[in-house]
Formats: sequence, structure tokens, C-alpha cells
Amino acid sequence: MKAERQLSIKYTVYESLEELPKEAKELMEVAIQTRKKAYSPYSKFKVGAAVLLENGQIFVGSNQENAAYPSGLCAERVAIYQASTQCPSEKIKMICVSGSAELPTKYPVSPCGACRQSLSEYETKQQQPICVYFMGAEGAIVQTDSIKDLLPFLFDGSLL
Repeated sequence: MKAERQLSIKYTVYESLEELPKEAKELMEVAIQTRKKAYSPYSKFKVGAAVLLENGQIFVGSNQENAAYPSGLCAERVAIYQASTQCPSEKIKMICVSGSAELPTKYPVSPCGACRQSLSEYETKQQQPICVYFMGAEGAIVQTDSIKDLLPFLFDGSLL
């Protein structure tokens, strides 16, 4: 029997960095500085990510491109994989992401599909939501309480 349903997500939009809660503002500033270190000679699109663990440690990542395009890696995955490698039992509290093209991007740049899936793996593993903030080079910042708000029909190990 056909059943039509509607899905809604909850998110918050902040108009500037100054509006963010202190902890998120500080982490986003780290992501912005990390974005400037991206290696993106092909796309010219730089992304920086900063992950905050519950123990207070911060891990960063920037996108790393390669002439063989599939060999590159996104900033979010660089950061979360590093955090997991260094602190495998610590929970991820929050991730902040900032992305921009050569001309400053003013719209929020959300994690790509592969990064959403990777973040969902850690959220599922830790059985606790990961707060996600994302922005362009300037302007509005979007915040979700969980990666499930960005990937509502996520694929996880329970389906295997």
C-alpha cells in the first residue's frame, strides 16, 4: 500500500561568527585558519574542518587534492580520521566546516555526501549526536544537532 510521508529537519542559521556560541565560534575560527592551508590546485576550492572531542582536544583537516581526482580527501574526513586514530575511544562533540572558492563564498558549504556518510559512521559508533556547523568564507553559518539532519536515511552497519 502506498503511503506518502514528509520529512522535516531542524537546523539553526546564524548570521555571523559573532552570533555563535563561544565554543563553536572558537572552533569555526580554527576551521577557517585550516581552510587556508588546503591543497586544492585543481578545483581552487578550499575547505577546512575542525573536530572537537569531548575531552577538549581539537583535530583539524583541509582538503587534499590529487591529479588523480579520486585519490584526494575532503577536510572533514581528514579531521575525523585523525581524531579517531589519535583518540579512538573519545566521542566527537562537534565539527565545524568552512569552504570557499577563490572569490569568497558567502553561502554555507555543507559536507559532501561521502563526508556525511563518514560522519554518520562515527555518530552511530558513539551512539551520540555530532553537532555540525558549516559556512562559506563569510556570511551565514548553519548548525544541525546531528548528522542525521543532513543524512536522514543513513546507511550503517545495522543494515549489513
